[in-house]
Amino acid sequence: MKTNLYLLLVLALLFNCKEEDKTVTNAKDYDVFLIAENKKLSDAKAEEKFWANKFEKTPNQFPYLAKLASAESQLFDATGNIENLKKAEAYLLQLNQKTNQNKAGYLRALARNYISQHRFKASLILLEKAEILAEDLESTQKMMFDVHMELGNFDIAKSYLEKVVDLNSFDYLIRTAKWNDHIGNLDAAIKYMEMAMAKAESSNIAGLKQWSYTNIADFYGHDGQINKSYEYFLKALALDPNDAYAKKGIAWIVYSHERNPEEALRILNTITKEYTAPDYFLLKAEITEFLTDETSKNKYIASYKNAVQNPQYGEMYNAYNAKLFAENNKFVDSAIAIANREIENRATPQSYDLLAWSLYNNGEFKKALDIVNMHIINKTFEPEALYHVAEIYKANGMTSELQPLKKELLTATYELGPLMELKINQL
Repeated sequence: MKTNLYLLLVLALLFNCKEEDKTVTNAKDYDVFLIAENKKLSDAKAEEKFWANKFEKTPNQFPYLAKLASAESQLFDATGNIENLKKAEAYLLQLNQKTNQNKAGYLRALARNYISQHRFKASLILLEKAEILAEDLESTQKMMFDVHMELGNFDIAKSYLEKVVDLNSFDYLIRTAKWNDHIGNLDAAIKYMEMAMAKAESSNIAGLKQWSYTNIADFYGHDGQINKSYEYFLKALALDPNDAYAKKGIAWIVYSHERNPEEALRILNTITKEYTAPDYFLLKAEITEFLTDETSKNKYIASYKNAVQNPQYGEMYNAYNAKLFAENNKFVDSAIAIANREIENRATPQSYDLLAWSLYNNGEFKKALDIVNMHIINKTFEPEALYHVAEIYKANGMTSELQPLKKELLTATYELGPLMELKINQL
C-alpha cells in the first residue's frame, strides 16, 4: 500500500512539473501593453487631419492625396476598420487618375491597397503597368513576387524572386523566407527571417524591426519554439504597445500551448475594444467552444456573420466564410459556392482545400479526394489543409496513407489548437 502511494505521489509530481513547463507567459510581462494608450491611433488621426486641412486649402496639390491615403492606411492598421482601407483606396484612385497612371510609385501604392483587400488580380494589373514604366523596377518586381504567390502562380513568383537576389536586402530575405515556408522548409525560412531581422536591427528602423519580430515569432511558434515566439511578440509590443497582431499571438500561446482559455479571452477582449477585424470573433468562438460555452460561441459566430455582411469587405473573408459554412449542413452549398469563387480569384492549394473540405462535408468523398490528389498533396504543407486531407483519406478508407499524416499532424497541434488536437486523435 505504501509503495502504491509512493508511486502516486511521484506521478503527481511529474505531472505537475510537466504542466509547469508548459507555462511560458506571465501576465506581468504584457499587462502594461493591454492598457496602453493607443498612440498609433491618435498619431494616425492627427496625420489624417493635418493632410486633409492641407489638401482642402490647396486642392491642386495632388501629392497630398498620397499622404491622406497613407494616413487612412495607418488608421486601418490601428483599428481594422474597413472604411479606412476603402478611403485610402479612393484617395489612391484619384491620385492615379490625376497622374494618368504614369507614376509607378502611385500604382504600387494602389496595388498594395488591393492586396490588403484580397483583390489580387486587380493588384497584378496595376503592377504590370508599373513594370512597363520601369521606375524603381526592383520594387515592382518584389511586389510581383508577392502577388503571384497570392494568386498561386508559384513558378512566376519564383522567377521574380530570382530577379532581385541580394542577401544584403531586407526585402529579398523576407521573401526568400516566405518562399521556403511555402515549400515546407521551415528551418530555411527561420534562417532567412533571422537574417532579415538582423538587417532590420542594424538599420534601427522601428517599423522593419516590429514587422520582423512578429513574423519570426510566428515561425518560431510553427517550429515549436514557444519561448522564443513569446519573447519576440513581447519585443514587438515594446516597439508598439498597440500591435494587435502581437497581442493576438500571445493570446494564442496562452490558449493553445498553456491551455488557459479564460486568460486568452481576457487578452482578446482588450484588443477588440479598438481593433474591429471580424476574424477575432471566430477566434473567441473557438476558445468558448473549448470552454464548452455554447451560448458565447453562438454569440461570437453571430457577431462575425453580422460584421462580414458589410459589402466593403468584398472577398476578404471568403476563406473564413467557406470554412464556417462547410461544417454546417444547412450552409454547405454556400461553402462550395464560396470556395469555387475563391479558386476563381486565386487558384492556390489553400483555395482548393476549401473546396475539397466543403465537398467532404457534403458527403462527396470521391470528388474531395480527386481535388486533394490534383491540387493539394505536395503543394501545400499548411497543417489545417493536411488535417482536411487526413479526414478525406479516412472517409475514402485510405488507412495506409492516413497514418503517416496523422503522425505529422500530432507534431502541429500547437498551430492547430486544442479543438483540432482532439479531432486528430480520433482519426
